[in-house]
Amino acid sequence: MTVRWGFLGAGYVASQAMAAAVHNAPGAVLQAVASRDPQRSAALGPVKVHQSYSDLIEDPEIDAVYINLRNGQHREWVERSLEAGRHVLCEKPLAINADDAAAMLASAHRHDRLLVEAVWMRWHPRFQRMVQIVNSGALGQLISIDSAFTFTGQEMQGNYRLDPAQGGGALLDVGCYQVHTWLALCGHSESQVVSADIEDVDGMLGPTGVDLTATSRVQLRVGSGVSHAAALATALPVVATQTSSFAMPPDQSLVVRGELMTMRIGTGEAFTNWKAPSSLWIGETEEFFDPVDPFETMVSSVSARIAGDTDPHHDRVPAIDSLRSAEIIEEIGDRLRSQLQE
Repeated sequence: MTVRWGFLGAGYVASQAMAAAVHNAPGAVLQAVASRDPQRSAALGPVKVHQSYSDLIEDPEIDAVYINLRNGQHREWVERSLEAGRHVLCEKPLAINADDAAAMLASAHRHDRLLVEAVWMRWHPRFQRMVQIVNSGALGQLISIDSAFTFTGQEMQGNYRLDPAQGGGALLDVGCYQVHTWLALCGHSESQVVSADIEDVDGMLGPTGVDLTATSRVQLRVGSGVSHAAALATALPVVATQTSSFAMPPDQSLVVRGELMTMRIGTGEAFTNWKAPSSLWIGETEEFFDPVDPFETMVSSVSARIAGDTDPHHDRVPAIDSLRSAEIIEEIGDRLRSQLQE
């Protein structure tokens, strides 16, 4: 089966990464694109261009919809696409709050359609190797996960990322990568929920009220019943810290400490490595990874699931992780705004 993809939006990620990923992925074809600019839509090389989002999701030749719209538009177009019978791959963050995420996932269940949050780093071989190392117990008891994803948003004036009504803020934009890292490394099943006890938050709000910088310290726990290796790794609280910012010098870092050894990112960006070599330090050993396009891997995996392939390796972002990520980010954000507005 060839999965026929339709894109809602032809923005940066769609034009720079996702269109090529669909063109190159086996079992996928870019059937149609709809955006505010038909010329930009046509530039992605689809079979056809639709004049409106509604026309695209109602097109009977579309099997799956990729949503590349503003964060605040995700819920409406995810639910409308699901109601039209389409599977959905939605840009991260899936939702701007936990209630929206829960409603979207409930809609997917109700309509028996796949809904996947496009946290593409989770398909990167280096990230998968990190998950494998933790689950093997090689690090021993996990102690801490420390990460940062920061950059200076000097060219963001007028960008929706500065608009609170559209789901702006550093936490939703780059904090979600870090929270998804916590969830992936604290391996669990659909019946297990990672608890997050927020101990400390700090940061800075911008003139529009969005978080320009958000830091947090969180204690993570996983319920009983996980696999033996994962239970060993998460038997005690894991202290997770993250820094997300639009107002700090560029930095992407990730360090995972265990009682036996430490694992950390070597060369290459921690969360957005794309078509570039990278490496990972596991204790004193450095492992190297060839350039890869995780967008293409993501499209291939999601297409395979839509086509009926039940291989669990295709399920890189479980629904429970998308919901839990939305809950944790919302709680950190609420605490931060409450603290800074006092």
